[in-house]
Amino acid sequence: MVTFKKIKVGKKYIQALAMKLGQKNLVVLRGERGYMMCGYLNLTVANKFKEVAIKVTGVATIEDALAARVHSCALPALKMGIRPGQRVRDVLKIIA
Repeated sequence: MVTFKKIKVGKKYIQALAMKLGQKNLVVLRGERGYMMCGYLNLTVANKFKEVAIKVTGVATIEDALAARVHSCALPALKMGIRPGQRVRDVLKIIA
């Protein structure tokens, strides 16, 4: 099963995707400036490609991700002011 949504953030939109991968769900929220991903995210690779990437854990749905807090993030995300512990809803304003 795949779920896709567009989430309005100010005047922009975030694309949200959730899909079953094996026993777990892959959850991604993507904006123009960066993306947020569930525990599948490999921050080492995101840093290698200089991507604004944010990781959240313990989420299985788009709604879970929206209610979560940042677990960790790539260096480019830190440079944009994103920090572990921030609410995902606040981060979406930065990456939209």
